[in-house]
Amino acid sequence: MASLQGISYKVVKGGPMLETSNALVTTTTGVAQDVFGKPGRRQVTVLSAQQWQLACNELNIDLPWTTRRANLLIEGFEFSPLSVGKVLHIGDLRLHITGETDPCKKMEMTQPGLKAALTPDWRGGITCRVLNDANINIGDPVYLTEQLELL
Repeated sequence: MASLQGISYKVVKGGPMLETSNALVTTTTGVAQDVFGKPGRRQVTVLSAQQWQLACNELNIDLPWTTRRANLLIEGFEFSPLSVGKVLHIGDLRLHITGETDPCKKMEMTQPGLKAALTPDWRGGITCRVLNDANINIGDPVYLTEQLELL
């Protein structure tokens, strides 16, 4: 069964990622306290643990998942173009998958080769819009539904 393995946020643009074991995620703030959590297509970013590991393996290095600067780390899923439009459920939280999180120049500044290692096969993760307010906790079950549910 897929599960939530990490939660992180940043309180200032360009600042460090702060990890927590639980968080309130809302339609107005994204992951509570995150500087980029405003409503929109990229309100919350999600990373697949398996796809992150593929990128690290390609570089022959073990980096913490927060190096990617994503909000949530999911174990048990790999994302692809087929993920777009689906709803990712994390405990009681529902996230509408809006697209791919493109690796940026910060990845290259952090670790040479990381941007290129994250580019193929959606290894950089997904972008999401928050559909409902909910508290999430490390270990929460995760699953996908095929279409956006009517609210």
